[in-house]
Amino acid sequence: MNTPPQLEERMLALALEPPASRVVDASSASRLKSRNPFDRLIYTSEMVLDFCAIVAALVSAYALYRSSHLGRQLLYSHAAILEVASLFALICVWLLERSGSYRRDSGLLLVKETERVVRASTQTFLAAFCISLFSSYLVSRWVIVLAFMLVPLFLIAEKRAIVSVVRALHGKGYGLHRLVIYGAGASGRRIFSALSRSPKLGLDPIAFVDDDTSCVGQEIFESGYVRRRSATVLAGPLNREWFQSNAIDMLVIAIPSISRAKFFGLMNEAAAANVAISFVPYHFAPWDCEINFLNLDGMLLASFERPPEQNGYNLLKRGVDLVFASMLVVLLSPLLLLVAVAIRLTSAGPSFFIHERAGLNGKPFRMFKFRTMYQDAEPYAVSPGQSVDPRITRLGQFLRRTSLDELPQLFNVIKGEMSLVGPRPEMRFIVEHYTTEQRQRLSVKPGITGLWQLSADRRFLIHQNIEYDLYYIHNRNFFMDMAVLLHTLIFAMRGI
Repeated sequence: MNTPPQLEERMLALALEPPASRVVDASSASRLKSRNPFDRLIYTSEMVLDFCAIVAALVSAYALYRSSHLGRQLLYSHAAILEVASLFALICVWLLERSGSYRRDSGLLLVKETERVVRASTQTFLAAFCISLFSSYLVSRWVIVLAFMLVPLFLIAEKRAIVSVVRALHGKGYGLHRLVIYGAGASGRRIFSALSRSPKLGLDPIAFVDDDTSCVGQEIFESGYVRRRSATVLAGPLNREWFQSNAIDMLVIAIPSISRAKFFGLMNEAAAANVAISFVPYHFAPWDCEINFLNLDGMLLASFERPPEQNGYNLLKRGVDLVFASMLVVLLSPLLLLVAVAIRLTSAGPSFFIHERAGLNGKPFRMFKFRTMYQDAEPYAVSPGQSVDPRITRLGQFLRRTSLDELPQLFNVIKGEMSLVGPRPEMRFIVEHYTTEQRQRLSVKPGITGLWQLSADRRFLIHQNIEYDLYYIHNRNFFMDMAVLLHTLIFAMRGI
């Protein structure tokens, strides 16, 4: 079967997509899922539940305002509260819809979803605050402030509940599409983990297929703290009979360097079995560039463009870093003192560990941490991969598990050497061997927390798992930083 020229052009154009869109072709996933009434039901239910959560948050804010006796204690009727809450809920849901909150895309550790919630909530209540300033209708500023804090919390909790319900329904076989991943290498394993963490997609990776006979029979687990999901590597080849006999709905080609002949052969077999196709494009674009497309009389032209400077964002980020880091140092000073004394009492040596790391543009700086290893441990050896490393003290195991050893880096943030959110700072002897792609991590200030730090892949070496940092670098904004900080708080409270 010959490949239609239009389809071939579309496939080649998709291969030029930027790194941020590497995992699954959203157009294939959307087309696949548009035929599913289950997803239309989830889409509608999520919008309705978001509306109800926002109304509940606003009503709770007013109840909290009344019970805590804040401000002038303005009284509103129940009907007026519900009318205003419903209006703001409609605006917020509309903003969430415009930002893509109801698309069935990958969760990206659910940080992207939280970013949309924080963005829509902030925009809605900034508008509410401005209206209250110029309106003749007297509105309590305290109610607005309380609602601004409660709405994101209610929405995040409600969306987590939706994810749990969707997982439960998928466990009973509702709304799932069977998917096979061609290629059991690094790309295929990442896709398997991402799909396992993105239940709203409804894509169930049932198996890997690989032509390498040495891989056949292996059981591959998702990259996670709790290894819930696994899939077996099966032998090829893939053909239309195999797709039909296994009731496959979607094929993901996870080999970026696959040959042209092999690629179109798989595509033809999948198309003949009415199987949707997605693939990891061959990523040859410069990592510090964005790719834009120009439709010229039906022909797609791709061009590399440098991302615009974010001077306003950088200034705002520095202000937030300085304010929050200073507040945290003051609030946590008793804890900092307690940990420092405990370290001195339980092992010989200083309480603090000062380590040289590579910062912005590779500039070296002295990073502060609480000491978690014995004093005679080699300071510039490869960092321990597990908390049971013999170099780590008993107290150090606890400090590492709870991330309390990172708290002194707040002083690095105040000094301007680090940020609250960003890639982790790496040791200089590792940075010296960075590839061009890996050096992109040095284009922003290193951070105490970030996407990689929140992922299960933090168990492995930083420079071998840079997709999280590269995504952050190309998509960073104020609301994403706030979402990462919220997730870090939840992460720390769970003790992971």
